[in-house]
Amino acid sequence: MNVNKDLSYAFTLSRQCLRLLGVWPDPQVSLNIFRPNIRFIIVVCILSLYVIVPQLTNMFRAWGNVGRMVEYVASANFSLMALSKLVATWYYGKTLRSLMTSVMTDWSTSNIWERDTMLNIARRGRSLSFKCCVAATCTVTFYVSLNLLKFYRNMHLSQRSLVYRFAFPYNVQKSPNYEITFFIQLSGGIYAALINCTIDCFISILLLHMCAQLMNLRRTLNNLVGELANRSISSARFKEGLTAIVTRHQHLIRNVKTIDDCYSGVLFVHMLAATFQLCFETFQVYTMITDNLDISIIKVAFLSFYVVLVLTHLYIYCYSAERILTESTNLAYGAYECKWYDLPMKEAKDLMFIVYGSTIPLRLTAGKFGVFSLEMFGTTIKTSMGYLSALLTMKD
Repeated sequence: MNVNKDLSYAFTLSRQCLRLLGVWPDPQVSLNIFRPNIRFIIVVCILSLYVIVPQLTNMFRAWGNVGRMVEYVASANFSLMALSKLVATWYYGKTLRSLMTSVMTDWSTSNIWERDTMLNIARRGRSLSFKCCVAATCTVTFYVSLNLLKFYRNMHLSQRSLVYRFAFPYNVQKSPNYEITFFIQLSGGIYAALINCTIDCFISILLLHMCAQLMNLRRTLNNLVGELANRSISSARFKEGLTAIVTRHQHLIRNVKTIDDCYSGVLFVHMLAATFQLCFETFQVYTMITDNLDISIIKVAFLSFYVVLVLTHLYIYCYSAERILTESTNLAYGAYECKWYDLPMKEAKDLMFIVYGSTIPLRLTAGKFGVFSLEMFGTTIKTSMGYLSALLTMKD
């Protein structure tokens, strides 16, 4: 079987985009965090100097004007999420590279039914990635259209406005300074959407791959117990197989904890930012509708898809985390549901190693404070709407 083909199938979007950004943890290439890729440096500089700093500066200048402040913070918020994820992926490149090596080993050493399970889970990951990609593409399309229309209207004006207003240390109004700055800022917004979409899909697919391995481990345990119950293998062979299962289980636990350690802090930022992002974008849409503002349909569509994009990003984390939590618990149920009652007492007691290892479910956390799950998805939306009520009260 072709491991590269399987990896390409599972990580199609993430693999290509992370390579484009210069942070793909390629298991076949040695990484050095002290020598970052030039593409990574360029993207970090664009996001920091041309998007985040201008919008945060504009927020302080617009202090007291709730509508303006919300608009500036919203764009800075989304770009800050992207920047933190990109830097974390680069910084933990060596650790993620070891995880990808483990994934390659799983694909290369799997048998037919194990590979079928991994492919089935990979299809779900690809489906989530496709939905996230569609939401990002629609958002970026309207974002680019809105700003290209702005650029066209400003071409012949004496005072031309940028995508994100800021006092740069050079004459922005002079050509080609204006054109270059405008399109650098435009690319910064595109990069923010690309980074968020790509890294969110990458983390989600990694977690779903671990789910597939836990499912395979559960089936392997059931087959092993069944063989001993039918006297197809000796007690020594059973203990050897059970030792391999326990060792494999501990390896998967370490892998999931590694993913959590790499991205827990970043996901804490993501949870806070996503909560406020939903609030801010919904506030903008609500204000446009209730105040009967003369806003183009392109901007309304952009903000609407923006909300969908943020919800999609949050959902894929919550879904994959819910799956890993469920499958890690199901391994203990797998030990209970197999034919342990047909085993000799000594061998049946050995199954407690599996049950004990599964007593604490595997989790994806946000800064060790919250646990991603479908329940958190609903809680985050409710919290965002609560903040929206507070914003509307301040506006009135």
